[in-house]
Amino acid sequence: MNDRFTTPWAELALSRFPRDPRDRLRAWDASDDYLLRHLAAAEPPPTGAVVVVGDRWGALTTALAARAAGAGAAPGGGAGTVTQITESFLTREATRANLAANGLDAGAVPLLTTRDAPPRRIDVLLVRVPKSLALLEDQLHRLAPALHRDTVVAGTGMVKEIHTSTLALFERIVGPTRTSRAERKARLILTTPAGPDAERGANPWPLRYELPGDAALVAGRPVVNHAGVFCADRLDIGTRFFLRHLPAGPGLGRVVDLGCGNGVVGTAVALADPGAEVLFTDESYQAVASAEATCRANGLTGKVEFRVGDGLDGVPSDSADLVLSNPPFHSHQATTDAIARRMFQGAKRVLRPGGELRIVGNRHLGYHVTLRRVFGNAELVASDPKFVVLRAVRRG
Repeated sequence: MNDRFTTPWAELALSRFPRDPRDRLRAWDASDDYLLRHLAAAEPPPTGAVVVVGDRWGALTTALAARAAGAGAAPGGGAGTVTQITESFLTREATRANLAANGLDAGAVPLLTTRDAPPRRIDVLLVRVPKSLALLEDQLHRLAPALHRDTVVAGTGMVKEIHTSTLALFERIVGPTRTSRAERKARLILTTPAGPDAERGANPWPLRYELPGDAALVAGRPVVNHAGVFCADRLDIGTRFFLRHLPAGPGLGRVVDLGCGNGVVGTAVALADPGAEVLFTDESYQAVASAEATCRANGLTGKVEFRVGDGLDGVPSDSADLVLSNPPFHSHQATTDAIARRMFQGAKRVLRPGGELRIVGNRHLGYHVTLRRVFGNAELVASDPKFVVLRAVRRG
């Protein structure tokens, strides 16, 4: 596969993270290319502090760091400042790897998360439109005070990712907005800031609500969701089904809520078995912040731990008794089982002999086949017309 991305300033070697030779997907698409060509053609060229939001695998950040370096400005300072803001640990690590692979100083490019305070002044704001409209809303609210009337604001995405509601958010929170013509099924969003003091309403995130009465162990309990977390405004039906088929305590030991989202599953375990030690882990900074807030809202401050990372990397082997998960099957817009497969392999490594992985998934995904390949066994715990709950045991 061609992993060379030709930009107006340099040809770059780019890859996704973690790098998988079986992955045929590129680390950029036509919308990244369109935005970079638009910037290169601008007269006068945009200068000053550049902030890149929602960069999926670091293509935009790496290209702009190469631009700054080629212009003789250090990527981390002065007129060439390039700062990335992401809610994804994998994006952050991909960006680090891609900067290094192209001879750029990864330490000179600030890589902020959506939980960090944003820069105080932004001269060029570039937004890769996220899948989540809520995350876009939250980020525009957080960044708008740093914009000034001369800030260049440009969003990018594939045509299928940009909707009337997307444009309405830019218009309401940032200022007058128009779109470009489509090129190779990609489109630009071009916005003129109304200024930092413009009326834009309050940021509604994070959102807090009480769980429904059929949510088993956590019925009526509060949950806190930061923007961008899966099913942030309601309990999704897969988790609702999973909650009714969790292992019974007490004596669960050390439990991992893998891909924890808002932490509802791990919270249910911690409430049902006060003696359990629960690790909440996710690659999303927004998700782990939500899980931590949900635990606090339910008075859980003792045997709980929170970690942002790539699956179970960094979690000691043979350290868990139970891993619980509702694995994602999308990587941005691509449908793939690669994430679930890596999660299952990680679970097998961290489980003690006799330890159990229990998951919920859509029936059509065929997770029982993958579990048998990884663990050598898989058992159906429960099913309904849409979902299955499966368990696999690490044999000694």
